[in-house]
Amino acid sequence: MLAFVVGTRPEIIKMAPVIRECKKRGIADLIIHTGQHYTYEMDKVFFDELELRDPDYMLGVGSGTDAEQTGKILVGVESALTKEQPDVVLVEGDTNSVFAGAFAATKLHIEVGHVEAGLRSFDRFMPEEINRVLTDHVSDYLFAPTANAEENLLAEGISANKISITGNTIVDAVHQNLRLAQKRVSVLNELNIEKKNYFLITAHRQENVDNKARLTGILKGLTELHYKFDAPIIFPMHPRTKKRVAEFNLPLDGVTPISPIGFLEFLLLEANAKLVITDSGGVQEEACILKVPCITVRDNTERPETIAVRSNLVVGTDPDRIVTGAKAMLNTPRNWSNPYGDGDSGQRIVSILTRAFEACGVEI
Repeated sequence: MLAFVVGTRPEIIKMAPVIRECKKRGIADLIIHTGQHYTYEMDKVFFDELELRDPDYMLGVGSGTDAEQTGKILVGVESALTKEQPDVVLVEGDTNSVFAGAFAATKLHIEVGHVEAGLRSFDRFMPEEINRVLTDHVSDYLFAPTANAEENLLAEGISANKISITGNTIVDAVHQNLRLAQKRVSVLNELNIEKKNYFLITAHRQENVDNKARLTGILKGLTELHYKFDAPIIFPMHPRTKKRVAEFNLPLDGVTPISPIGFLEFLLLEANAKLVITDSGGVQEEACILKVPCITVRDNTERPETIAVRSNLVVGTDPDRIVTGAKAMLNTPRNWSNPYGDGDSGQRIVSILTRAFEACGVEI
C-alpha cells in the first residue's frame, strides 16, 4: 500500500497524477489530508475538480505557528500510519505537512518517498527550505524533478542510489487538466477580462505577507503596473494575505482582489495572462510550462531552471524593480523550452516504487 500525505493545494495538485497512476494500476492507496489548508476553496475544491476520491483521514490541523502545525500533524499522521501500516509514504514539496509526514513515517520505520526532492533556495530563513532539506535527508526515495535538483542532493551527501530524475508532476497536472479547464470554466467572462490583456498575481509566502514593508512594496508595484500598462491586475487572495492587508491597512489601488479559486479556473487565468507575478514556486513552474512570462517577487528561487530558460525573473519586492522586471519579461519571446519533463512523471514514480518493492518480493 502507498500512503499519500497532503496538506495544501499545491500538494494535492502535484500528487494527483501519482494517485491517478496508482488507481490505473490497481495499487492500494491511502490518502491522509492534514488540513493545513482547510477551507473548501483552499483544498476540497481541488479533490472535486481533479476527480480524486475523498481522503481516508482528515486531520483538520488548521492554522497555527510552525511548531503547532508540525506537532499536530505528527500526532495525527503517526496515529493513521500505525493503524494502516502502509509500505511507503509519499510526500510532495516543502510544507509543514511534508516534513511532519515524512518524519512520522521515518520514526515508524516506514519508507518515505519525496516527490519534488532536491529543490533549494539556499535561504535558511525560509521555513520551506528547512522542510525541504530535512525531508530529503530522511527519505528513502528521492524523486528529483531536474538534473539541477539531483546535483543539490548529491552535494549534500545523499546516496545516488536513492535518487531518480523523474521530471515534475506539475507538467502531468497541467497537461491533464488544461483541456478540461477550457471546457468547464468561464472565469474570464465572469471577471470581464480579455485574453492576454491582464496581469495575474499570487502572494502568500510568510516572508512576504507577514512583513509590512515587503507587502507594501509588492502592492505599490502592482499599482504602478496597472496604471503604466492600463491592464487589470487579478489577485486571487490567499486568506493569510487578505488578513495581513487588512491588519496593515494597505490600499489595493488598481488591483482586483478575488477569493481563492479552483485549480481549473486558476489554470485558465494563468494560460491567458499577459504576465504572471508570484512568490509561489509552483506558479513559476506552471507559467513556464504554459509559455507565460513570469516575475517572482522574492529575493531568490528554488526553481533556477525557470531563470535559465528565461521564462522567469526574480525581482524582489521593490516597486521599481517589479516594474522594470515586468517590462523585461513582456519583451521576452515566449519560445523557451520546458525544463520539467514530458508529463509522464507520475508514471515514472509509480514504476520506480513498483520495481523496488518487486525486487524485495513485496507487491504494493
